[in-house]
Amino acid sequence: MTFVTQRNLILLAAGGSAAMMLGALAFQHLGDMAPCKLCLWQRWPHVIAIGFGVLAMFFVPRVMAFGGMLAALATAGIGFYHTGVERGFWQGPTTCTAGDATSLSTDDLLAQIMAAPLVRCDEVPWEMFTLSMASWNAIVSLGLAAVWFLAWRRG
Repeated sequence: MTFVTQRNLILLAAGGSAAMMLGALAFQHLGDMAPCKLCLWQRWPHVIAIGFGVLAMFFVPRVMAFGGMLAALATAGIGFYHTGVERGFWQGPTTCTAGDATSLSTDDLLAQIMAAPLVRCDEVPWEMFTLSMASWNAIVSLGLAAVWFLAWRRG
């Protein structure tokens, strides 16, 4: 009997998303690091992947594995986008990043400061080996997408 069954691959991939969510919630609630808007966007595909994993235990595992793979690729894409925002490669959503303030009047600048969210998407609150949480999410999620892909192929 081999360990690398479709069911075990699905459990591994969905469990990986669950671990990512637990880590994100630990940083938020135990580490007192409130998530920014893009961080929250990265969480939804993980929740969806977990849902696909649960559904795969009861219904059409091959289809659910494909859905889980798409969800993992979605959070990886958002993670890479968020990394680019953090590194200043491109502008993020105007609701959570700093814009060019040189052309603003004093009143407009004050209004922008007062309307700014408490947690900004273009700042890195934590990093390990020079990679931010968004970067790690993207990398790990690509790995999870590969596991989902293997599960899909086993179907």
